[in-house]
Amino acid sequence: MLKSAGLEDRLVHYSHSCDLVRDDRISEKAEKERHHLMQIACDMTARRWTGFEHLTFFDAIWQKQETINDLAWAINASTKNDPLWIIEAGEPDIIGLALQKTPKEKHKFVKVITHHPANDNAGDFYTWQQILDFGIEEVRIPDQNIKLKVPIAQWNWAKNHSDSRIQLIWTLGKLAEVDDVVRFQKGKWDCSDAGMILYWITGANKNNGLKQGTVDDVKKYY
Repeated sequence: MLKSAGLEDRLVHYSHSCDLVRDDRISEKAEKERHHLMQIACDMTARRWTGFEHLTFFDAIWQKQETINDLAWAINASTKNDPLWIIEAGEPDIIGLALQKTPKEKHKFVKVITHHPANDNAGDFYTWQQILDFGIEEVRIPDQNIKLKVPIAQWNWAKNHSDSRIQLIWTLGKLAEVDDVVRFQKGKWDCSDAGMILYWITGANKNNGLKQGTVDDVKKYY
């Protein structure tokens, strides 16, 4: 969606696997598989769509310090006229660790978009209130699962698309659906966190962004 909107150069940090303490429900082998799959998903998608050559896609656990440093750099580069918008698509600990490392006067230029309390309150090191206490701006939108985590058949247009890059994105979503560790996506194709990107692309809280996108809204960007 960023590439299609011509905004790929606005992405200054990307990190995945932000659950810094492994849940006992996930074996070490399964966890290793999931990290590799996430890295492949990031790197392959970025290569196929192009325009993201300026980025390193960080694994927040396996490259923890590099991830914190990179996000801290982005925080330090933020200004009143060029704020940093953080998409909170997982646990907030990396955000907290980067904020802890940066000057307080920079925090007022940081806006964190969130859509689900399950992410906000899942941190192992920071509560959501502690993130807010840094002085960042919370930008809360409705739960994106409602309209973007839907029966997989609603995404058949992507599965059968003439562009193999879109078929690839569908395939990555299908891998998540058949995962045998996290079961809440069974029967669903889930791009709910991408709803926050859609909100930002369409204007966010500055220009009346789309607060609760649908599958058809996402389709417009492909």
